[in-house]
Amino acid sequence: MIEQERTTDRQRLGRGTRRCRPGQISRPRESPARLFCANLRKGLEGVEKSPEGFTFVELMASITIILLLTTIALPLARLQIQRTKEVELRRELRQIRDAIDHYKDFADHQMIPVKADTFGYPPDIQTLVDGVTLKGAATAKYKFLRRLPVDPMTDSTDWGMRSMQDDTDSRSWGGQNVFDVYSKSDGTALNGTKYSDW
Repeated sequence: MIEQERTTDRQRLGRGTRRCRPGQISRPRESPARLFCANLRKGLEGVEKSPEGFTFVELMASITIILLLTTIALPLARLQIQRTKEVELRRELRQIRDAIDHYKDFADHQMIPVKADTFGYPPDIQTLVDGVTLKGAATAKYKFLRRLPVDPMTDSTDWGMRSMQDDTDSRSWGGQNVFDVYSKSDGTALNGTKYSDW
């Protein structure tokens, strides 16, 4: 009988109650999530809410810093672009000059037909790309350049040329042969020299 009464008391109180000692009042258990939220709310009660967004002074300071960084970064980027173009120009000039020297070697060894007034140099730059028929071969052509390099300073394949008969600093081509090439750009390099003098 006593056991039955205890069982009915437990059922009446429900599972959410905990067993009390004599003299204590039983109360339902709180979940850990509720306890955490309640403690968090108590901890945040003393903290002042900060205003949302930026103040005018903070905004102006941020814009000033961004402008300063931009004014420093832009000239450095331009300098890097110019330096890259100069490296490309040197490489392209070297490639064409190597092809001219190679053509001259072939002519000196009588591997290709040569006109008398050319002194063994190519008649024009396009000949280096189109190729020359080798002596003793019916149709075989030897090409000294795969393509005509682009001048990075002018973005053009129009190179300045000098023949062997021209002056070393001449800006006009005599047309007899191609002894040397140069850039037609009037720009000044980072080292103070003119691109056309390279």
